[in-house]
Amino acid sequence: MAQLVGEEKAKLAQKVDFRTGNEMAARAAKQINFHLMGYYPITPSTEVAEFLDEMRAEGEHEIRMIPADGEHGAAGICYGATSGGGRVFNCTASQGFLYSLEQLPVQAGSRFPMLLQLVNRSVSGPLDIRCDHSDLYFALTTGWIILLAREPQAVYDMNIVAVRIGEHPKVRLPVIVAYDGFFTSHQKRRVQYFENDEAVTDFVGRPPEFPHTLDPRQPVTVGAYMNDPDLINNKYQLKLAMDAAREVIPQILEEYGRISGRSYSFLDLYKMDDAEAAVLLINSAAETAKDVADRLREQGQRVGVVSLNVLRPFPAEELRQALRGVKALTIGERADAYGAQGGPLSHEVKAAIQEDPKNRTLCLTRVYGLGGKDFYAEDAEEFFNLALKAAETGQVDTRFDYHGVTPGDPDKPPMQVLPPLTKEEVSPGLVQVSRNEETGELKVKPIARWQLPVQAKRIAAGHGACPGCGILPALNLFFRGIEGDVVIVNQTGCAEIVTSGYPFSNHRVTYIHNLFQNGAATLAGLVEMFQERQRRGDLPADEDVTFVMISGDGGMDIGIGAALGAAIRNHKMIILEYDNQGYMNTGSQLSYSTPLGHMTTTSHVGPAQAGKAFHHRDTPQILASCHIPYVFTGTEAFPDDLVKKAAKAQWYAKNEGLVYGKVLIACPLNWRSEDRLGAKILETAVNCRFFPLYEVEQGITKLTYDPDRTRHHVDVPDWLGLMGKTRHLLQPQYAPQLEALEAEIERRWQRLKAMHDHPQL
Repeated sequence: MAQLVGEEKAKLAQKVDFRTGNEMAARAAKQINFHLMGYYPITPSTEVAEFLDEMRAEGEHEIRMIPADGEHGAAGICYGATSGGGRVFNCTASQGFLYSLEQLPVQAGSRFPMLLQLVNRSVSGPLDIRCDHSDLYFALTTGWIILLAREPQAVYDMNIVAVRIGEHPKVRLPVIVAYDGFFTSHQKRRVQYFENDEAVTDFVGRPPEFPHTLDPRQPVTVGAYMNDPDLINNKYQLKLAMDAAREVIPQILEEYGRISGRSYSFLDLYKMDDAEAAVLLINSAAETAKDVADRLREQGQRVGVVSLNVLRPFPAEELRQALRGVKALTIGERADAYGAQGGPLSHEVKAAIQEDPKNRTLCLTRVYGLGGKDFYAEDAEEFFNLALKAAETGQVDTRFDYHGVTPGDPDKPPMQVLPPLTKEEVSPGLVQVSRNEETGELKVKPIARWQLPVQAKRIAAGHGACPGCGILPALNLFFRGIEGDVVIVNQTGCAEIVTSGYPFSNHRVTYIHNLFQNGAATLAGLVEMFQERQRRGDLPADEDVTFVMISGDGGMDIGIGAALGAAIRNHKMIILEYDNQGYMNTGSQLSYSTPLGHMTTTSHVGPAQAGKAFHHRDTPQILASCHIPYVFTGTEAFPDDLVKKAAKAQWYAKNEGLVYGKVLIACPLNWRSEDRLGAKILETAVNCRFFPLYEVEQGITKLTYDPDRTRHHVDVPDWLGLMGKTRHLLQPQYAPQLEALEAEIERRWQRLKAMHDHPQL
């Protein structure tokens, strides 16, 4: 017996470490060993997938990781996987969470458990990547259990208990673990975790045998159409499941406390036994308030801190009991429910108190910390002082307000730093396009390179791009082939981040940002509005504008649906994709343009994994299949070719319809290459035939550069050897991946040559 006790003690041994919340989420997932993870990168949750992929490459877990085309697709992947009866994991934030939102009630209503990390971040617009709880509040009515984690230790613990809670036979609901972006996700703290994975797997146990979709002998129908009264009965069952969770959660938390030594309950109460004034905060800000409470206690003030560990089911009864002796409470909200005079948390706390005849707590709300604004000890002290004053006077001067707003100065209006471009600057008359009436082919008069600087840059200098970044040189080169006024829509990505950080802008033309998934639809709406206002006489009939959507950094993955819709409708606009072969603005994760075998932060190289596991998507051919007027590829390494294609793109966008262009650009930071080698890498990519230069004009494919004919053809390894992200492919153990990549490059090249030689193809 003593030996068994010793073995059990060894199995439950914990390591003391210094880790971030994202690291702890990944470690918990690895130890749980989920069957599958469907994911899509978004800051600040992306690291979770990166850490898991790195561990998978080393053979530390067996989680099947599926990179989706967007968060909506990731949510669908997860839903389908959970219907198959296995354990499923995902992580997201902000817009990504909202993009997947319509899938969440489906998941809860179908009663398929899974675990989702929601790393809290401000919801756009305007765009901000830092923390508030505006994304979290969208989860409140989805039917998901919501656990909150104030610091990295709680992230680890809540992930483990979440599996047991969601899979409990009386519950069977998906669970969100929410923690603050950058505050908890990226800041290291002292933590403990089980050294032996078996301690975690024993605690969570095997997945229970719920009905699933992978048993042909027991077929089930999932998501059936329901009439009255079936739907209300279904929702009542969901309500009963949430009621059951209220009973189950304390039991599972207590059981976990016995093996971990860390206890949790619905509420985290700090010095609340005799508190007369208190603040209520969720997640990381509550830890700051505790330090202030200690100081005020030393001064004789009876104050305390209330924080929630569980947001759904809402701990109404626990709050009523905790607040009965409190005279006044300041509720801090890191989001606003605009027009409601307080966020959802405030109103739910007030509703809970209102139902308790023994409670007379005065409540006031302050919205704080939006967009990641730090919450310092001084801020917490002001919250306490508000509660102390209300407790002393029995009155609340202002029940709802914002805290930390900086007033503007009306004497300092926004300044126009860059002068707008003039007609003469954007229309120097260098670009001349003519059309052969018999063949319909466009001819572009060559522009001497010395003439190119005559045309002013649409994007001015002073941007914040990395050294050697190819985005801005490629875009400015493309716009050399465009004459006249331009309106740009830019999907989220490096090009947007480095040129439009408030209060400055590098753009000398009208510029609009919208999210990854909707750039093409946004520009399509603007194009149609322009044409309609001209038709009605609201705008001058001779006003001539070229509309360009700039995409990149994976924007044509998550945004492919909107792009295809715009292509099929054939709006008069240009979609220009800069291809840097990854999601570079979120930290170099794999995208669908990342080639086979290339190393990224979500396609690591190790004993169990050899970089990206599937080939890159051929987006130009996909858009060409929509039969739009003009498709092209280009690169800065062949400037004359790109400028000519830009001129053609403008003509077709003005006269016939949608144009798509893909421009290969260098990304030295994430390609792990020397800054000075950018042009050489691009040229070699073309000469090894990985990135062919061609155009599809009115359905006819034409190679505009053939390295075989010019005798510049080089082998694929000559290109791969120039980048740190691909040099591993030259090692003998990765020969299968190299051979597969070379074979695919050759297949696509021969297909292009066949289409070039046979216009009917």
